[in-house]
Amino acid sequence: MSYSSDVKEELSIFNNWKNKNLLEAEFLGYILTGNAATNDEEIEFVTDNEFNIERFFRILFNLKIEYEPETKGKSFIARIKNIEVTNRFNNFLGELSDEIKKTIIRGAFLGAGSVTDPEKNYHLEIGFGNEKNAEYISNLCKSYGVCFKILKKQDKFLLYIKEVEQISVFLACIGANKAVLKLEDIRIFKEMKNNVNRIVNCETANLNKTVDAAISQIEDINFLKKMNKFEDMSLELIEVANLRLEHPEFSLKELGQMLKEPIGKSGVNHRLKKIHDLAEELRK
Repeated sequence: MSYSSDVKEELSIFNNWKNKNLLEAEFLGYILTGNAATNDEEIEFVTDNEFNIERFFRILFNLKIEYEPETKGKSFIARIKNIEVTNRFNNFLGELSDEIKKTIIRGAFLGAGSVTDPEKNYHLEIGFGNEKNAEYISNLCKSYGVCFKILKKQDKFLLYIKEVEQISVFLACIGANKAVLKLEDIRIFKEMKNNVNRIVNCETANLNKTVDAAISQIEDINFLKKMNKFEDMSLELIEVANLRLEHPEFSLKELGQMLKEPIGKSGVNHRLKKIHDLAEELRK
């Protein structure tokens, strides 16, 4: 199963069956979404997710709302006479408790939400048939620090978030705690992997610079030997030049530590620069 299906499976076993207010709040979330088409006569809810439809049917049963189930291809459909739900939601027009708000949001996600596998990408969205319903759910989510963006796509409106922290807060808000733990595990692993890659890339870049510099220094030394000018250098320069030829892979710091009288990185660099300048003079 996909990560999105795992989230919905976890939410589908949420136990609030004995609380009529919470069931009505969740039902409201479902029918606010773009998967519910409403006219004067009926409400038609459509989903391809079996966890969605099973929970939706059970909500209708517990609320004693009559419906007609139907299947069409891979889609599950519930048809409800609109008169069954008229005036049912007057209780949700005023100030709402945290529990009611979170339940409405959960219903909306179950009704028309999806979340991308976090191993691939970070993206969560909920689809709506009109902007008013999208803004209603968006405003409820702002109470919990989740700020959705709204995108109009043809005749649909999408609420979406792409920040992993926001997705984590949203899933925690609707009670998908197992999904949050999995998301956080994946996020931490990806961050650690990225940090390791940055370190490796940095070390590789530094190593490449060391190798390139060593090759250039060896070319200068060999050129001086070819021109019979190597022995004309000072003993300090000859000593560091011989060490460079013997240890092309060593850093400047390592070369400095191997000298009879050890010096630091800048001292070795100074001597090799003198060798380079002598070679350049001869090349002119």
